[in-house]
Amino acid sequence: MTTQIERGLAVLEHLASRPEGAPLSDIAVALGLPLSAAHRLLTELVRSGYVRQLRDQGDYGLTIKLVALGLGYLGATGVVDVAQPSLDRLALDSAELVRLAIVDGEDLVFVAKAQGATRGLRYDPDMGLSVRLSCSAAGHAWLSTLDDETAIQKVARQGFGSPGAYGPKAPTTVKALLAHVHAARKRGYSVISEVFAPAMAAMAAPVVVRGEAIGVVTIAGPSVRLDEARMQQLGGALVETARELAALSTASTLFRRRAATAV
Repeated sequence: MTTQIERGLAVLEHLASRPEGAPLSDIAVALGLPLSAAHRLLTELVRSGYVRQLRDQGDYGLTIKLVALGLGYLGATGVVDVAQPSLDRLALDSAELVRLAIVDGEDLVFVAKAQGATRGLRYDPDMGLSVRLSCSAAGHAWLSTLDDETAIQKVARQGFGSPGAYGPKAPTTVKALLAHVHAARKRGYSVISEVFAPAMAAMAAPVVVRGEAIGVVTIAGPSVRLDEARMQQLGGALVETARELAALSTASTLFRRRAATAV
């Protein structure tokens, strides 16, 4: 049975991907609730300050309270302070977008970034989102630290990303996925092109503490710049940054807590 707390969280997750807001009827349908129940739920969220009713059309949208909580939490853990210098150096060397994702239970979540591109197209997707494991360089890098059975189980829970929603080369079968995972495991870092998004490439290396990945460092950019040769040139610097962050993991509460669970 779905609890009121679960319903409230479902509303927040629904509105998080709709910055323009959503009408009551759409929210009710998405959550499978009667209009009256959805209205009572939204009223409570408005009262608590997490949702506001937009004046123009009466739709509901998130306030920044939830964002402030998340940013405050990350600031308190020290993860950005610890990681930022390393990310900045790699961004300067690569001249592309560099990001850090943290392993959070069954998910990978981006928590910090550094933009190295100073001209042309700047690839900069939204932060704070859970990574699609099957069709991302970060996902492949994390999965490469696991045995095949565990890796497949994690992807099965999340589901495969379709080429229509991601890149045209996104793997949609276990065999295709494992080809990426095995290559990343052998190389020490993952490499993808037009897998997460059309005309985009990325590479990632796991941050490993005592044999278990606690995070992933990625480099991403347009495939015309970040081609196979360029990614091979950057492989050493990427892996070294991941090792550096692993060595610094005890300086961050979030890193330290995650590392403490590593076997």
